[in-house]
Amino acid sequence: MTIDVLLKPFNSPKLQLKNRVLMAPMTRQFSPDGVPGPDVVDYYRRRAEGDVGLIITEGTTVGHKAASFDSKIPNFHTPEALAGWKKVVEAVHAAGGKIAPQLWHIGCARKPGTGPFPDYPSATPSGLALPGKPVGEPLSVEEIGEIVQAFAVAARNAKEIGFDAVEIHGAHGYLVDDFLWEGLNQRDDKYGGSRAKRSQFAVEIVQAIRAEVGEDFPIIFRFSQWKQQDYNARLATTPEELLEVLKPISDAGVDIFHCSTRRFWEPEFAGSDLNLAGWTKKLLNKPTITVGSVSLSEEFITTFVGGEAASADITELLNRLEKNEFDLVAVGRALIANPDWVKLIQSGKTDALKTYNKSILAELV
Repeated sequence: MTIDVLLKPFNSPKLQLKNRVLMAPMTRQFSPDGVPGPDVVDYYRRRAEGDVGLIITEGTTVGHKAASFDSKIPNFHTPEALAGWKKVVEAVHAAGGKIAPQLWHIGCARKPGTGPFPDYPSATPSGLALPGKPVGEPLSVEEIGEIVQAFAVAARNAKEIGFDAVEIHGAHGYLVDDFLWEGLNQRDDKYGGSRAKRSQFAVEIVQAIRAEVGEDFPIIFRFSQWKQQDYNARLATTPEELLEVLKPISDAGVDIFHCSTRRFWEPEFAGSDLNLAGWTKKLLNKPTITVGSVSLSEEFITTFVGGEAASADITELLNRLEKNEFDLVAVGRALIANPDWVKLIQSGKTDALKTYNKSILAELV
């Protein structure tokens, strides 16, 4: 198996990329007062110069008071922040790259008293931060509508300042995922009670974004089974249940699903080798992105507790891509350690690939 399968162009009606490599979104806190500065411009430009097909930015928060837990996380709603992001877009495009912002609301992951508006209550579907552990009041239907509109406005701004697509962060126990997960969504109105109803918040966000950006602008939706509150949590235990969760979101107007796993090689359901991206593509017949420890030997939590992830062979990844199990590959920590990861892989200089360890975490947070 050669590297060519990873380097061939991706062509869909709404998005054309020079290869199948994406930069995965990775949270950073390098934007004082939420405004990305010259260092952020340089950070993304370096990855575009390294021939990444599409950069998905770190999570950038929408215009709601409870959306962020730290004022150094970039936002996507103030004029100053949007001006900073425009410079990022211009630098990436000048380097021959393409870029999409990840639009984010952290939901119950925000501890009370944190973020730019510390006195504002955190946003949760049912007032829960962990299953059975209340932290506040459930979101009202009125405030849910305000958050939906905040996502839509952010997407419109992304298109206006030149981004090539948008990604909705619907994974990892943040607000959109809080609604998808039965553990935190105990509502009995139109937003809860069944998998399809728990998807309604995501559906409304996608529909509102589509109304703002038009039919030709790509919308990516990132989701996960695991949550930062519970790595063993699952939205679905069978393919049929996964379809119940995702089909309403897909029908609302998602173009590409970003299927977040901690290890891309792990099968999602018993009786099949398909990973989460593979099953999502099979069920929905839409392009999917796989992610999770690509070219590294250990998943990311290991490196936060003193471990080290060494460079690993990608033959299995290439085999799966060749079989059309998924369409695109998001690379995270390896692109932190190696901005030229794509070029090194292409040239066969895999001995030049660095390991990823605690010393490199400074690039992330």
